[in-house]
Amino acid sequence: MLEIIGLREIDVEVYDAFAGAGAMTVAEIRRRTGLSGQRLLPVLRVLTEKGLLTKLPGQAEAYSAVRPEVALEAMLRQKEQELASARLVADRLRERYRATSGERPVDLIEVIHGDSLIADRADQLLRSAEQEVAFVDKPPYAQTPSVLHPAERDLLGRGVRFRGVYERSALELHDLASDLEAGLALGEEARVVTTAPLKMIVVDRRIGLVPLRSDLPEVGTALVIHPCALLDALSAVFSFLWQSGLPLRLPGSAELADVAPSDDARLLALLTTGLPDRSIAKQLGMSYRTFQRRLRDLMTALGATTRFQAGLQVATRGWVTLPATQPASEEDVSEDAGSPSPRL
Repeated sequence: MLEIIGLREIDVEVYDAFAGAGAMTVAEIRRRTGLSGQRLLPVLRVLTEKGLLTKLPGQAEAYSAVRPEVALEAMLRQKEQELASARLVADRLRERYRATSGERPVDLIEVIHGDSLIADRADQLLRSAEQEVAFVDKPPYAQTPSVLHPAERDLLGRGVRFRGVYERSALELHDLASDLEAGLALGEEARVVTTAPLKMIVVDRRIGLVPLRSDLPEVGTALVIHPCALLDALSAVFSFLWQSGLPLRLPGSAELADVAPSDDARLLALLTTGLPDRSIAKQLGMSYRTFQRRLRDLMTALGATTRFQAGLQVATRGWVTLPATQPASEEDVSEDAGSPSPRL
């Protein structure tokens, strides 16, 4: 954790050895830490240069520790000043690029080749988000989704909004617990559509990422799109898909708190997406026969003899939520168009 101010784990270990010990000679430090002189002396030199230790005068080589609220605070303040200066430079460069964008059409679109480079660029774009990330998720993938993207986890923790539209086929490829439910539990908003025309990521309405082709088994090539009419079109496509998608509610979502048992909530949520029964059984980790029995038991508990009746019952009880059927207001459309996971 303290690597950001230039301290390695061994540096922290030696500095920590001074807690409650007062001044110590090199021999005493070696006994207390178990480090050899060859390893210890460079560490003492680093800690002294950084102001965490003071070398005492005298024949015996001895050191005393500077209290952390003094030494570490000074180091942290210096790092904060460096970061503030770096941000000023970054802001100046961003403004310069923004001022010159549009002068050359070639500057508006970047072409990236190779799944590894595409995944790295997607991660970079995500971590630059300040307000919202909007995405359309469908196969193929530069990296097969298995767990929640680390960038999404970090950004949701910082309050960045995530809205995702999943093509139905994508749900069969994601891990239910470690990916989909993990994101929803942290605040991701998700909807499901039968098919999506393309996959995309749009960050803060200022930059987007889309595969060059959506009809190939691999991503291969992707486009990074800067502010232009094409980026506006991506936002409009996302808005349309978001308005027409069905909300995905899984255990962990705020909407399902204290509403339905987790196992039943999972089953109901996946049923509303239109996934085939066998795919739902696979996602739930059960055999097809067990799934059928679980579904029959749930319908009996609801007093329903058909799936249609069961659907009416769960909707009435609020176990699933449907989007509004009336046309969106101008305010809603404006909001959606301006907020176009991160899974390319």
